[in-house]
Amino acid sequence: MTLFAERMAGLVAHITSLPGPNSSGVLGDEAFRFVDFLAACGFSVWQVLPLGPTHSSRSPYQSQSVHAGEPSLISFESALMTEHLGFAPGCLQGHSAGEPDAGLLAALAAEFQSMAGSRMRSAYRQFCQRSGWLSDFALFRVLRAQFDEAPWWEWPSALANREITALAKARNKFRDAIEVERFAQFLFFTQWNALRNHASRAGIRLFGDLPIFVAHDSADVWAERKYFKLDRRGQPSVVAGVPPDYFSEDGQLWGNPLYAWRVHADDNFRWWTRRIETQLALYDLFRIDHFRGFAAHWEIPADARTAKGGKWVTGPGEQFFTALREEFGPLPLVAEDLGVITPDVATLLEAVGVPGMKVMQFAFGGGATNPYLPENHVDNCVVYSGTHDNDTTHAWFETLSPSEKQDVAKALHVEPMALPEAVIDAALGSCAKLAMLPLQDVLGLGAGHRMNTPGTVDGNWSWRVRSDQLTPAVCEATRAKLHTHGRILSEAEAAESSPAKQVRAGS
Repeated sequence: MTLFAERMAGLVAHITSLPGPNSSGVLGDEAFRFVDFLAACGFSVWQVLPLGPTHSSRSPYQSQSVHAGEPSLISFESALMTEHLGFAPGCLQGHSAGEPDAGLLAALAAEFQSMAGSRMRSAYRQFCQRSGWLSDFALFRVLRAQFDEAPWWEWPSALANREITALAKARNKFRDAIEVERFAQFLFFTQWNALRNHASRAGIRLFGDLPIFVAHDSADVWAERKYFKLDRRGQPSVVAGVPPDYFSEDGQLWGNPLYAWRVHADDNFRWWTRRIETQLALYDLFRIDHFRGFAAHWEIPADARTAKGGKWVTGPGEQFFTALREEFGPLPLVAEDLGVITPDVATLLEAVGVPGMKVMQFAFGGGATNPYLPENHVDNCVVYSGTHDNDTTHAWFETLSPSEKQDVAKALHVEPMALPEAVIDAALGSCAKLAMLPLQDVLGLGAGHRMNTPGTVDGNWSWRVRSDQLTPAVCEATRAKLHTHGRILSEAEAAESSPAKQVRAGS
């Protein structure tokens, strides 16, 4: 399946990386302005990281829910409250419009409940009715707060094991707090939809990211244990990760529970189809992280200190994607097929027929057959100068030895002084229909601007851009570069090829 009919370019930047007064970026005015910046640069795609509620590590790949949105991304700017949610002007009076607190959310939820008969109240009821995951998630969040953010398996056993009487008592006792959690999700999805509509009007497609695995301490595992390899106490005997690779000589020990794939297959992957429905409601296209895990996953003993002692275990393979195709038809899906790609993974990718990924920072080494070299790309793939897991291209280049820099220049057929910018140009010049650049590379940033270092915990996920870095000069230079590489029409060409022009020419 070819996702893209024409050559396009996109930008990678998570919502948390946007500027603004809060401790991280939010779905407010700055997000809308960022869409305008993308359009001015000539980009057609905006890729974000997973949007789910995170744990204290802030990793979007370890979420408390595969369906819910991160509450800290909600904007409490007055315009959004009044224009999109029907609140009266001044609804935030007495509260800071900067960093929100639980009191503000509870006050808004109570006021919202009093807005009887409003259009948004009806929309809220419909949202709650169609979001089958919401009831368990809201209770999970409230119970987690009641027990000092302890993971669900450390709660009183009646609640950890979801005994019917205990759950009913908790829902009654904490119904007000549960309602606040439900309202927060309504706020999140209302604001996301407003941003998505703005992006659509600007010609920007939203590109999401779906982690293959879920966090052990999540509403999904707590509510539906049968879908995971857990013992009677709710603990995994084996966990997810990857063997030693480019990022770590010990491999990566992720710690996520692994799927009981036979249980999933027995109900035709219904748990997964519900998950995909959520992705389709959020994005125009999305990536499945760690695609190779559907062919085979690296299974590590739960008590292991590193990922070295794991083994490959067969996954659901083509049966999984056949079930999704029967449910949804062709999916707007990109496969993250990086890392150890064995023949079974290549066979599965070909059978599924979705685009894979090429990363320019991996292209240098291994000789002429290196699949990441531009001459080995195919049009039905997505090329990146680097991903959120790589350092910026400028910082990466500075870590190379003089001989390695010469090798890069030789591979790209440029003079050494043209580097590292030539690596970014090579991504844009690839035959791949879609080229993606991290925002840091567009801005030419070096060391100290990395989003994530795989295999580490501290110092990740906190990078942010400043408003004064998103300048008209950056837009102009980027637009010219995209036009040079055939990833955007010039204004004159766009006018010449517009439907209106063609109608006039034929009349």
